[in-house]
Amino acid sequence: MIPQDAPAAPPAVEPEVEAAVRRLATLEFSWDIEKALEFALFRTYAVPEISGLLARTGEFARRPRKRYDDTALIIAEIGENGLDSARGAAAVARMNAMHGRYRIANAEMLYVLTTFVCEPIRWLERHGRRPMTEAERRAWFEHHRALGARMGIEDIPGSLEETLRWNAAYEAGRFRFAQTNREVADRTVDLLLGFYLPRPLIPLGRPVVRALMDPPLLAAMGFAPAPGWLQRLVAGGLALRARVLRRLGPRRTPRLLTRAKRPTYPEGYRIEELGTFR
Repeated sequence: MIPQDAPAAPPAVEPEVEAAVRRLATLEFSWDIEKALEFALFRTYAVPEISGLLARTGEFARRPRKRYDDTALIIAEIGENGLDSARGAAAVARMNAMHGRYRIANAEMLYVLTTFVCEPIRWLERHGRRPMTEAERRAWFEHHRALGARMGIEDIPGSLEETLRWNAAYEAGRFRFAQTNREVADRTVDLLLGFYLPRPLIPLGRPVVRALMDPPLLAAMGFAPAPGWLQRLVAGGLALRARVLRRLGPRRTPRLLTRAKRPTYPEGYRIEELGTFR
């Protein structure tokens, strides 16, 4: 007999939902969703309570690349293998163990989750070769709603429309400048640019990243807007890329982030060793 006060089991995830998320993230929009999730995490640094906790851990100062890789791998393990697969469940458990070390408000956890829902949808509407279909949007939402339940997050909105509204309202009320926002943002921008540019050229790439940021995000980070001509150039370049991709069609071979070569783990990794520990 199950005790009456036992926590409810998380909702099951339909196989069609997991298959749709896997297809979106590894075939249809592999690069786009990877970039959108990077910006999703970046947006969370505009909330001082979140950036302050991240700054106190010291991870961004000591080993930013490892923190990036660990986060990317945990998310990829869940998306590529499914929430309730052995590897997906292990990744969720590792994430919960890390979060359990800190006192994190439910609203902050919920906001991070909603960015993972909203930003890929918005990115593809602005920059993708096509937006997600209605069925894809629903699958993306249901996957992350189930993930939030497995993370113990409460008061998750019951629909995608409510999630989009909640996310926008939270940002409007909680985005504000703090020095920790800027510190974490600066390290993250330089890390991401380092994937594409040699170190001496990283300063030249910083305005390009700012060209992709909206005014509330720029203000919360203490960043000056990119010049108007650069904003138009970046938007035009992404629009040209989208037109080319529409002609080429989706990938035929899955791009699996869990298989990507990473200097942090030259010999491979084990899920239970990812992230931070006491």
